Amino acid sequence: MNKTIAINRENSVVTVTMNRPELHNAMNDTMIAELTESYTELSKDDSARVVVLKGEGKSFCAGADLNYMKGIAKFGFEENVEDGKKLAALFRAIYDCPLPTIALVHGAAFGGANGLLAACDIVIAEENTTFAFSEVKIGIAPATISPFVIKRIGEFGAKELMMTGKRFKGSEAEKWHLVNVSVPEEKLEETLQSYIKQFLTSAPEAVKVTKNMIKEVMADDDFDQTINSMAHLIATLRASDEGQEGMSAFLEKRKPKWVLKKD
Repeated sequence: MNKTIAINRENSVVTVTMNRPELHNAMNDTMIAELTESYTELSKDDSARVVVLKGEGKSFCAGADLNYMKGIAKFGFEENVEDGKKLAALFRAIYDCPLPTIALVHGAAFGGANGLLAACDIVIAEENTTFAFSEVKIGIAPATISPFVIKRIGEFGAKELMMTGKRFKGSEAEKWHLVNVSVPEEKLEETLQSYIKQFLTSAPEAVKVTKNMIKEVMADDDFDQTINSMAHLIATLRASDEGQEGMSAFLEKRKPKWVLKKD
């Protein structure tokens, strides 16, 4: 039984909700463990097709819990290393999840919250959300989240946002590509459903393969080898059940079998 998160499933869409609204969903060791376990399990769930991450109450996530931070301050060096690895394992579990992952962000996203959203494939933000990489304001750096955030926003965006620690709103987050889209509050659900619809009308295994393909291309320094690998991949996919069904549906001018019929 989870203490700090709630999980809801509607058909093949799973929503993971951070559920500490009285503390603006600030992360403590329990929440970190529960989120990590949830995304690890969802990675093995063949019936799920999309995962949405959001926060209950007034904020998406205010970063680290104050009492958790006080405890960390008393840790020795090796304990701090282990704590950092646990947080990194959470971001990695989200980033490595083979399903399409969406973050629905509102209110505030401070510090480590930006690691959560940066690890997701798609980020939808309410335009008045306040973002900040506030670590430098308390004498540290956004080290654990940096591999995921810098992948998303690049070197010079990271320099401006991380080195200043300034607060900024959804429109600037969109400019730096920290979020995919920034919309008014009344458009959040509509925008979310639009993305979900696109994923649910795409072949589920092809989506997973495409996500992994992008990761491999980004990680491979051998361009010739990458080109060769991708030629083999497309040949495999064309011969797959989904590939054959998708091409047949296109030629026969019908929807493929993975598109769910409306009641």
